Amino acid sequence: MADELTPETLEEEQPKKKHKQRKNGLYPGVSEELAASMRTGWADTELRGLEPIAQAAHTAARRSALSRRFPGERLVVPAGRLKTRSNDTEYPFRASTEYAYLTGDQTENGVLVLEPTGDTGHHATVYLLPRSDRENGEFWLSGSGELWVGRRHSLTEAEQLLGIPARDVRKLAEELTEAEGPVRAVRGHDSVIEAALTDKVTKERDEELRVYLSEARAVKDAFEIGELQKAVDSTVRGFEDVVKVLDKAEATSERYIEGTFFLRARVEGNDVGYGSICAAGPHACTLHWVRNDGDVRSGDLLLLDAGVETHSLYTADVTRTLPISGTYTDIQRKIYDAVYASQEAGIAAVKPGAKFRDFHDASQHVLAEKLVEWGLLEGPVERVLELGLQRRWTLHGTGHMLGMDVHDCAAARTEAYVDGTLEPGMCLTVEPGLYFQADDLTVPEEYRGIGVRIEDDILVTEDGNRNLSAGLPRTSDEVEAWMARLKG
Repeated sequence: MADELTPETLEEEQPKKKHKQRKNGLYPGVSEELAASMRTGWADTELRGLEPIAQAAHTAARRSALSRRFPGERLVVPAGRLKTRSNDTEYPFRASTEYAYLTGDQTENGVLVLEPTGDTGHHATVYLLPRSDRENGEFWLSGSGELWVGRRHSLTEAEQLLGIPARDVRKLAEELTEAEGPVRAVRGHDSVIEAALTDKVTKERDEELRVYLSEARAVKDAFEIGELQKAVDSTVRGFEDVVKVLDKAEATSERYIEGTFFLRARVEGNDVGYGSICAAGPHACTLHWVRNDGDVRSGDLLLLDAGVETHSLYTADVTRTLPISGTYTDIQRKIYDAVYASQEAGIAAVKPGAKFRDFHDASQHVLAEKLVEWGLLEGPVERVLELGLQRRWTLHGTGHMLGMDVHDCAAARTEAYVDGTLEPGMCLTVEPGLYFQADDLTVPEEYRGIGVRIEDDILVTEDGNRNLSAGLPRTSDEVEAWMARLKG
């Protein structure tokens, strides 16, 4: 990795010359001759006649709805800034969900501002970093210059792509400091913007904005549904990739599985939507096992919970529990089939007009019945459910909203989400599971160390639901036949 060309390092890098260098006042240590050379001789690379991005009409509609909700107030939504990973290296940038949802843009330092035009209506402006200045040396001497990090769109190009007027973000903090009137901002992404608004915002008012934007994402438009299906389709191919290399994973570790799925995510999408859970053997009983450094052994199960994130930042979230050998043992099949029956009941409960909690209750009822039937809990089933006794082995809720965040709409009010009603266009996961910890002395030894979860991405439709991830088999027999085909 190359070092940044700071004036200090440049001074060290300059070859010893017999010719006297003229001083450059802008950048000490850089000769005027070199500075002059770097200012000139560059081709015009401005892109012209650009078409708007695919979601531009949808983001415009989302901004209009936001404008109607908060009339007469300035609204500030930042994309965020690069975050340090270690010393002078940063994590890959991922724009804030709120900003990307309202603009379709994903560049660091971007800020969307909705300026009120009176008692109703707003004028939207997206504030961005412009192209690097080649006159003052920023292009090649600054760590954020385009020679170092690559070309970015000009403000004119951004306007064409996003359908929003664009201005230089480096002037925004000062403008916000001088701005008057009520302001709301999305917090937690840009400390510079927040500092400029310190005396103009309140946590309560900003939280209302965050909650609104979270709830607005609950019902997906046509573009979003298409992107979710695209994410799921890539995820299905990623699962197929994993099955094909299980023999290599057995020779190495769970990380071979993680890396195999990640390759699909990076080739077909932006990234994985969350840390992949590649949990073999008893690791499947750890709900968020993301260390992925354990052994992969024939005879054990692999719980693979992973999702591809599209270039527009919509993610899938799918889980299958696979027999590493290709065939379930009798006890593995017994537990798997119970979870499948539970998931079937949950999916059947997903329909418009149903309560959000209905699919969870339906799934839990089936699992409680199985636990009583197996003698692990004393019935009746209603007693078990009332006391929540099944939760020793079911552990978690049966699903969540899905979209640009894997746990989408997380800031929504309880009455609008978990106590709310399902509507067409909502997308959620149905993911029941049973987990028998390796050290659980309350169950027979044959159960211990087995964890099973089955998860699919379900779209609420006008007349029921559609399983977006139906491309992956779910029954134990179908899974075995599918694995045999891929391995054969």
